[in-house]
Amino acid sequence: MITALHNLQLISDGTIASGKAVLLKGDQIIDVIADKDIPQGAIRIDLNNNYLAPGLVDLQVYGSGGKLLGSFYQEAALAQMEDDFLLQGTTGFLATIGTNSDEIFEKVIVAAKNYWDKRKGNFLGLHLEGPFLNPLRKGAHLAEFMHKASLDKVKRWLELGGGVIKMITIAPELQDNEVINYLNDQGVILSSGHSNATYKEGKGFLNKPVKAVTHLYNAMPQMHHRDPGYIPAIFEERPYTSIVADGVHVDFAMIRLAKRELGDKLFLITDAVTETTEGTYPLHELRGNHYVMPPHYTLSGSCLTMLKAVQNCVEHIGIELAEAINMASLYPAQLIGATNKGKIAKGFVADLIVFDQAFTAKGVIFKGLTKTT
Repeated sequence: MITALHNLQLISDGTIASGKAVLLKGDQIIDVIADKDIPQGAIRIDLNNNYLAPGLVDLQVYGSGGKLLGSFYQEAALAQMEDDFLLQGTTGFLATIGTNSDEIFEKVIVAAKNYWDKRKGNFLGLHLEGPFLNPLRKGAHLAEFMHKASLDKVKRWLELGGGVIKMITIAPELQDNEVINYLNDQGVILSSGHSNATYKEGKGFLNKPVKAVTHLYNAMPQMHHRDPGYIPAIFEERPYTSIVADGVHVDFAMIRLAKRELGDKLFLITDAVTETTEGTYPLHELRGNHYVMPPHYTLSGSCLTMLKAVQNCVEHIGIELAEAINMASLYPAQLIGATNKGKIAKGFVADLIVFDQAFTAKGVIFKGLTKTT
């Protein structure tokens, strides 16, 4: 049976179009046509002239509903994330764990592997943010757990995960080439973060083979006119680069600069955590629109949703809505090789979000099935 979504504003691949209908069959988009050409017999769903966009993709998010993955390292934490994020329109995400003990990392990896065949499907794998980071740029991470990677350890973790580890944030300047090359050869996306790299070092490893950068501006050396540091290397090499668009982690003016320099390589993440009283990081405290971690009240995460990040890009940065959607869907999907996500086009998976002009989610379609928000 064919389902036809109509009376909508279609956002896809950098454009907004009216007068279109999207045809779904099973979990696939089978065509995008003029609404006057909807075939007879199709089930019609009127979207009341709301926006229809590709489902959002968050490559860095740590937990939800009081279950922080690094503290509540059980399958239930991943199930909670899937349920909560799906209602927000996030139809794909990498569950993230920050720097922690080897024991906790391995418990998270095992939980994710065991959950894989039970998942709804918006859980796309793990992002390990650490422990192979630079203590000089620790941010809210615990420096006592940071260390240089060994080939034996990364091999063990990848074997333990059986393919569930999709992305690892590292400080490349501290790692041996054999480790970097091994991870890259295994198809793990390497992202540079919590790095103290120089301009020269960044020019040496960005896209060679480190193809991404984690949360631009945060936990990295800042620009200086006599010591340019790492950021100008990022702007010149233009790897895929994530940013937290909440106005707290990064001022909106600096996001505008990053967008100008990085274009279609800049993408949105939430970097969202949740309050918890368990585990190594038990004290994330909500302060207005962000989280901090005592005793020094270091900025430790956001309370963003992906749709709110899109709204901020439009209302505070001046990015066109269709391009902001690309930053929250198409570009992260391209980075992780999800070639059937991020657009509303024939052959793409029917993962979609419906929202109104106030950026309120009105509905989510996941694998062709409607979810209630």
